[in-house]
Amino acid sequence: MRDATDALVLDLVEWIAREPRPYAEVIETWRTSCPRLTIWEDAVDRGYVARRPTAEGLRVTITEGGENFLRAHGRIHGPREHEGCMTLS
Repeated sequence: MRDATDALVLDLVEWIAREPRPYAEVIETWRTSCPRLTIWEDAVDRGYVARRPTAEGLRVTITEGGENFLRAHGRIHGPREHEGCMTLS
């Protein structure tokens, strides 16, 4: 199950890297009733994503660790362009 979970965590982090997402959207999209699929929790526990308060409410962005995770798996190239958005492959 670890490989499947890692692939889904990678997909979640890549999805958030495209643009910071509202927390409610992330939870609604990635919520699961399966206790073995803890994709959101795994991404947070590993330090790949973080909740950040904004004027519009909580937003989820990737962290430096998340950026490094994507880069290690060939999902991004080059330096980070600006907060929350980057060049994805």
